[in-house]
Amino acid sequence: MPELPEVETIACGLRPELEGREFVAVDVRNSGSVHGDRHAFDCCVLNRRITTVGRRGKLLLIHLAAPEDDDTTCKAALEFAETSDLPDMLAFHLRMSGRLFMYDADQPAGVHTRLIFTLDNGRKLFFDDARKFGSCRALSPDSRPLWKFWATLGPEPLEIGRKEFIDLFRGRRKAMKALLLDQTVIAGVGNIYADESLFRAGIRPDTRPAEWSAQAAARRLGRLYDELREVLHESIRECGSSIRDYRDAKGDAGAFQNSFRVYGRSGQQCVVCKDALTTAKVAGRTTVYCVNCQK
Repeated sequence: MPELPEVETIACGLRPELEGREFVAVDVRNSGSVHGDRHAFDCCVLNRRITTVGRRGKLLLIHLAAPEDDDTTCKAALEFAETSDLPDMLAFHLRMSGRLFMYDADQPAGVHTRLIFTLDNGRKLFFDDARKFGSCRALSPDSRPLWKFWATLGPEPLEIGRKEFIDLFRGRRKAMKALLLDQTVIAGVGNIYADESLFRAGIRPDTRPAEWSAQAAARRLGRLYDELREVLHESIRECGSSIRDYRDAKGDAGAFQNSFRVYGRSGQQCVVCKDALTTAKVAGRTTVYCVNCQK
């Protein structure tokens, strides 16, 4: 599943293609790929200027400008919508196999193409999703708090301060990796970057912060704060990690997988101590770590 660096990379690739443009047509080829009120989605995303492309956790966001005063079609859609205000963003949850690609006007739909957004310059944004787990949702200021996933997202790891980060995890009784994977605790981190950051910080994935003294918690969580941010920044510079399905908006693979120190390297030598890496299940996820380097 694409994590924070992959979604950030896709957003950066889409930004110059989409900003300032408008969607003039939407082809919903799989109804299950649109969540929320469908009528409001169809009406309210058309002829709205795209202001920017961003991210929240693992969600890719396309922000829309307010409609013109005479946009009666968009306003009429509110009669069927769940809330009293107009959607101002599209939120894509890519999940396991969702992809967003930009194509020229003559590009035919693929067998896994679920949504096609046509821009005012003829270019097209395809949402492909082989497993059909991904989705797109039109969100308004009123509807965002009603979507539990959005409303419960934790802080961004690249925006939170050191003290706030330490306080977020200090005294918790869950395993450290389980906390990193919990999107309500901190947003955007998944299996890859949890394993990589815990290795760099020298923390065993199954360690519980509640077991640490106050001094040890401050020291270890402070180091984890630095290492998590660094590994995320490194991956963004490398355009993310391509394991199976992930590609950026141009169809290119990321390169950070070439820098993995533990993820996917079960049984191989530790890059630091040269002992064989260990595999375990933590929070239901396959986890690779070094018993010597991670205490």
